[in-house]
Amino acid sequence: MTLRRRETVVTLRLTGEVATVELRWEASVEAQIRSAQERGEFDNLPGAGKPIAGRGLPYDESWWIKSFLEREQVPTDLLLPTPLLLRRRIEHLADEVRDLPTEQAVRAVVAELNAEVLAWLRNPSGPQVAVRPADADAVVRRWRDDRRAATPPAPAPAPAPSRRRFWFRRRTT
Repeated sequence: MTLRRRETVVTLRLTGEVATVELRWEASVEAQIRSAQERGEFDNLPGAGKPIAGRGLPYDESWWIKSFLEREQVPTDLLLPTPLLLRRRIEHLADEVRDLPTEQAVRAVVAELNAEVLAWLRNPSGPQVAVRPADADAVVRRWRDDRRAATPPAPAPAPAPSRRRFWFRRRTT
């Protein structure tokens, strides 16, 4: 069993050969680090001079999951259980259908979401949260109102340009 602390190596074996080999190995590693420092290979590394992230905070068992989600920019909505995800989609349904061109496309999106809600209601998993299918007529009504509000009024027709008589033209000769 070997215990290493900084530069000191303590060996619990009685032979002196093991201790000298470990000391030589550590000396070799220290020499490589020292030469790399002299060459400047540790200068201008990313994060140099910045505090260590999360230092001073209490330990969190899922720190690696949170850092992965943040680094990869994965939406946290994907971690929600199915009923909460469905409720959030129903809440944001007006934003989802706002740019659709036709009423049939809006009704198709609502029908697809309602099919997912009904599939979950038949075989619920996760927390028991009340989820109701979306009202297609209410969504279409709001879609129409949003489109009317977003459509600017037609511009007033420009006045017809006045026609100049032929005898007012200047001749350039």
